[in-house]
Amino acid sequence: MFNLFKNIDKKNYRPTAGALDILKFIGPGLLVTVGFIDPGNWASNLAAGANYGYALLWMVTLSTIMLILLQHNVAHLGIATGLCLSEATAIHLKPRYSKFLLSSAMLASVSTSLAEILGGAIALNMLFQIPVRAGALLVTIFVMIMLYTNSYKMIEKWIIAFVSVIGLSFLYELSLVDIDWNSAITGWVTPSFPKGSMLVIMSVLGAVVMPHNLFLHSEIIQSRQWNLENEKVIKKQLRYEFLDTLVSMLVGWAINSAMILLAAATFFRTKTPVSELEQANHLLTPLLGNNAAVVFAVALLFSGVASTITSGMAAGSIFAGMYKEPYDIKDNHSRLGVALSLVLAFGIIMLITNPFQGLIISQMILSIQLPFTIFLQVYLTSSPKVMGKYRNTLFSKILLYSLGVIVAILNIALFISFFN
Repeated sequence: MFNLFKNIDKKNYRPTAGALDILKFIGPGLLVTVGFIDPGNWASNLAAGANYGYALLWMVTLSTIMLILLQHNVAHLGIATGLCLSEATAIHLKPRYSKFLLSSAMLASVSTSLAEILGGAIALNMLFQIPVRAGALLVTIFVMIMLYTNSYKMIEKWIIAFVSVIGLSFLYELSLVDIDWNSAITGWVTPSFPKGSMLVIMSVLGAVVMPHNLFLHSEIIQSRQWNLENEKVIKKQLRYEFLDTLVSMLVGWAINSAMILLAAATFFRTKTPVSELEQANHLLTPLLGNNAAVVFAVALLFSGVASTITSGMAAGSIFAGMYKEPYDIKDNHSRLGVALSLVLAFGIIMLITNPFQGLIISQMILSIQLPFTIFLQVYLTSSPKVMGKYRNTLFSKILLYSLGVIVAILNIALFISFFN
């Protein structure tokens, strides 16, 4: 079986209690975090801050808690079984069910790639006035080169760099504005539902957990093949994985919060509604100066490119899993999965006339597919046949299924709202 960490000597590489050893396990969760700060979330966060100030910061806190629980759970699948979510689906479900679920997940990955490529293209338009379609082509080509020529470890380093740039960009933006920290702290921990805010709340909470991220996280974790080690090593890895997930999701929480804080301190204060990314970029110039608008666009570009990379990797994992294989960019099934997601997404972008409408359509598709992936995941991680003694406890099962129901309701409501 292909191992993304094939250069690691597993006979001598064991997790220990030292801080340096813990740092070796930080990284996979950051790939998931990229999906938490993708261009689709930018629009929702900016709308939340511009229209409701600090009042909706609590939804970032709640969505982060939900994400930690679900991503930690799917990572357990990879650790305990050595299978990613896609492989486990193909192996443990009847073919007619697995083909339907994995085909729908591939459709969701195309939809995700569409939104991510569009985000990068919009950023190129902001920075260099490159037409959106031409920008989409540049983003697609760059990401395919990255995926087909770089090893996983190199891509992980690129992603960490991208996330760092995004985080530093928002730190700079926040340094230019006056934040009401008392209101912000209250907003983070106090749920509120201002009049007319339900659509924004649903769009953030309902779309924060993305199908491709669940498949991707399990793939990255299973590649280490810790299931082949002894029980002591597996239990340590389970703990370290939670630390990686926790730290990475907190990074996502901070960046998403920064978006709302920025919008609240600029657009909400001046009573300026914002509904599109380009609009926010243009409006920042008179409020904070040219540098702020440029930094905003640069951060969006890095977000679009990084999230497109992870979306392509997830598609390769899903498609390879259909053939009961792990992700391996040197394998034809993985290569084809990556190409299908990115090329089809680019083709759709060429056909649509309204990029913003394209983002809406992509989110609609995700809202339909996401509940299937969550319930699939919880079913597999609760199965004694699949997980053995590492299956979900009764409490975990109830908690995870409850989260699945909440996310399903939010996404169904979000889907219905598109037609109202």
